[in-house]
Amino acid sequence: MTQTIFMVGARAAGKTTIGQALANALSYPFVDTDLYMLETTNLTVADVVVTEGWEGFRRRESEALRTVTKPGIVVATGGGMVLSEENRDFMRANGTVFYLSAPAEVLAARLEAYPDAGQRPTLTGRPIVEEVSEVLAARENLYRSAAHHVLDASVAPEAVLVQALELLKKQA
Repeated sequence: MTQTIFMVGARAAGKTTIGQALANALSYPFVDTDLYMLETTNLTVADVVVTEGWEGFRRRESEALRTVTKPGIVVATGGGMVLSEENRDFMRANGTVFYLSAPAEVLAARLEAYPDAGQRPTLTGRPIVEEVSEVLAARENLYRSAAHHVLDASVAPEAVLVQALELLKKQA
């Protein structure tokens, strides 16, 4: 079975880490939409937001999603990909969507441990714990509505990978 697999979730949920591991396990190629945009435009997320605003970034993000989607690939999406109903519908219709769910405290701790300001501009200007809590609360239902499966991403990446592989096996 060759299907498109989409990873959605908040910043630091592990979409890239788990997505790469899942792609390796399935012998699928892997693409991260944020990295794809960086590689094709030579602009970081922060650069695009500064020059085009969040609206311009979201437009580019949607274009990237459609460009990289093909059978037999794992796609890690940006944390805000689900803000567009069109993107949520597109992913659900064109593949299997995994929501990597983790509490705000876990996500904030990961962001503080591995800061990447050039890649991840602040959305609110608030301290990271507050921002993550606020953004997660606003997006939780969107992640869930996009997802076919919800994975507990607060555990070790290897355990999340096992969850995903078991669900895919049941789905086959």
